[in-house]
Amino acid sequence: MRKKIGSGMGRRQFLKYAGLGACALTSAAYLNGCSRSLRPGGEDKPQRISGTIVDVVAGASYPGTLEIAGGRIRRIERGGGPYETAIIPGLIDAHVHIESSMMVPSEFARLAVRHGTVATVSDPHEIANVLGIRGIDFMIENSGQTAFKFYFGASSCVPATTFETSGASIGPDQIEELLKRDDIKYLSEMMNYPGVLYGDKAVMKKIAIAKKYGKRIDGHAPGLTGSSLEKYIGSGITTDHETFRYEEGLEKIKNGMKVQIREGSAAKNLDALLPLLDEYPDFCMFCSDDKHPNDLVQGHINESVKKALQRGIDPMKVLRCASLNPVRHYNLGVGLLQEGDYADFVVVDDLQHFTVLKTFINGRLVAGAGKTLLPRVPFDAPNNFTARKVTPGEFSVRGKGGILNVIEAEDGQLVTKRLREPLKDSGGEAVSDVSRDIVKLAVVNRYHDAPPAIGFIRNIGLKKGAIAASVAHDSHNIVAAGVTDEDLARAVNRVMENRGGLSVVYDDTEQVLPLPVAGLMSDRDGFEVAEKYSELDRCAKGLGSKLSAPFMTLSFMALLVIPEIKLSDKGLFDGRKFDFMPLFDTTGT
Repeated sequence: MRKKIGSGMGRRQFLKYAGLGACALTSAAYLNGCSRSLRPGGEDKPQRISGTIVDVVAGASYPGTLEIAGGRIRRIERGGGPYETAIIPGLIDAHVHIESSMMVPSEFARLAVRHGTVATVSDPHEIANVLGIRGIDFMIENSGQTAFKFYFGASSCVPATTFETSGASIGPDQIEELLKRDDIKYLSEMMNYPGVLYGDKAVMKKIAIAKKYGKRIDGHAPGLTGSSLEKYIGSGITTDHETFRYEEGLEKIKNGMKVQIREGSAAKNLDALLPLLDEYPDFCMFCSDDKHPNDLVQGHINESVKKALQRGIDPMKVLRCASLNPVRHYNLGVGLLQEGDYADFVVVDDLQHFTVLKTFINGRLVAGAGKTLLPRVPFDAPNNFTARKVTPGEFSVRGKGGILNVIEAEDGQLVTKRLREPLKDSGGEAVSDVSRDIVKLAVVNRYHDAPPAIGFIRNIGLKKGAIAASVAHDSHNIVAAGVTDEDLARAVNRVMENRGGLSVVYDDTEQVLPLPVAGLMSDRDGFEVAEKYSELDRCAKGLGSKLSAPFMTLSFMALLVIPEIKLSDKGLFDGRKFDFMPLFDTTGT
């Protein structure tokens, strides 16, 4: 069914100059002249925009005027000024999963342009695990309806493991089908680094195909060092966004790898890695990896830029990291304030406070005064959600006495720990024990009828009720945590009824954020999505969770490739031995 979707400055402002300066045209003048068609390639009335231009290619700044026509910078005239604001190249997120925003690309764009972002290097890994190539095609088609510049890759690891049920599989033949396309820019993150190290045939074939078509290969190598790192890089892998220690990043750079400095919703590595940007500015890029909707409302790559500038790093190094480096590495069609380039740039107050005032893509004003000017676009919502409703009895675990293998979650981390805890039984049933902050965890297959997989988890923090989500990396079955079997069933069923979403249930209350697009993304206005997500986040915390992002932590409890212990739809999983483990510990170790 076609989703019906609608769409969403006044006086001159002269902000105090500090650092570099740029154009001081009124927002109203831009709106009158630049907000007609936002599609790339149209002929606009020529514009002249003056200011201090930051040339990241030459490594210099100067007062000047951009003459823009047909979406490109036709000429740059030097001189004039002084100016009170700065013109910089548009910001680029060098690695992101758009699906993590719970918005389709066109809605993601509407929020991101407010922060000066004009392009992303996007791995459609999440939707690929649900819908395969059909999902990737949806992302490309939807992104093509907006002026924002999305560059998508071919997802290399679908599914991530064979120990879970996913909605699709992408093998070497499908990878070749994707990589020979002009609209697929690179081979997305090679998460299966053991497969690279041990020469797995399918993995190496995918890498060979990327080389055949001259496409970059993205990496995923947390903590990899020494000869293993050298072999991984030697296979042709060029980037890594999982680096979290300075020493690790330094070794990767010295071996020729580009480090994507991540500052997202799930992982924040900027503080540890900023010295690399200062010392090796040509080998660094900024990325978010994931950006939840409420966080995207607040900021994007501009926040990484701002923090780096506040730490005293040379502005030219910082802005190259945010624009020049990803453009050159991935050969992106994004302008860099050069004559003949696409007119992709941002107007900021200065390079100290770094307040984004206006964002231009192909010479069109797409955001100004903190408001998006990109219109909403219609789309059909693909899905792959066929699971039936569940009953409370399906979450029952028989057990009298004994020791449980329990997952211990850690706030802000993807890794977990294995605990051995005595179970609390009630009439022969293993039940939650809120006094020890241990509640029941379940993963329910969304693709086929199957009994739920059951585990127990500490640090979710719920005192009552349950939370559930169909955002459950990487296969995106339904993951839920709750105090009682009745509430678990209610939370899971609310997700199922909406063919995907997030839910919170307690007492007589039920709150849901529907995610009908592949069970990952909303069909609503992005700002509404952010507001509703924030509401559910508050509800989960109101039930006792002390986690900074309860749904984010929950979503990674089924991510088997990150140790130490996780739960898939097929059972409890030992990430160290890479095999299933029993719920009840009988080994004593």
